[in-house]
Amino acid sequence: MRLFVLARHGQSTLNVERRVNGDPRVDVPLTADGTANARRLGAEIAGLPIELALHTRFARTRRTAEVALEGRMVPLVEEPLLDDVDVGELEGRSIDDYRAWKRGRRRSERFPGGESLDEAARRYAEGYERLLARRERVVLVVCHEIAVRYAVNGAAGSDSLDRPLHDVPNATPFLFDGDALARAVAGIRRLSS
Repeated sequence: MRLFVLARHGQSTLNVERRVNGDPRVDVPLTADGTANARRLGAEIAGLPIELALHTRFARTRRTAEVALEGRMVPLVEEPLLDDVDVGELEGRSIDDYRAWKRGRRRSERFPGGESLDEAARRYAEGYERLLARRERVVLVVCHEIAVRYAVNGAAGSDSLDRPLHDVPNATPFLFDGDALARAVAGIRRLSS
């Protein structure tokens, strides 16, 4: 059996400040609690024979993987398809501004200067398909809240990518076998087309 462990990064400074970041060039470090989150993730997966760790272009995902796998010889690979949503002109704005902009808009509408939630979802489906095509049997994937949320809800056969799971805790492992990840891809594609 193949096993994919999906986790959101540890708490970041922007999580605390309640601001959005969709640009991987913006350096957003983990907080002390975020580093502790990553250590806890490492303890939770310590018994798994992780063969590969994927992270996004965002430094907070790589740092979470590094801390979680400290002392283990696990290759780290960057996967841009699982990057956070490009929020364009909303970069650095408050979560409240982000939610206010989204209110009443369709998922297919692009953030000003960015991408739409549907475009991001299709990118995530492609990233998970790419992951399924790899040969490693046990893979840790450290990415972002929305990418994890969409995978969990897509695999569950939900009629919404945002429900039933909405708030994804930092550095908490969500486990998928190959069939579950394939269901996630199909669900994400169905709900974002």
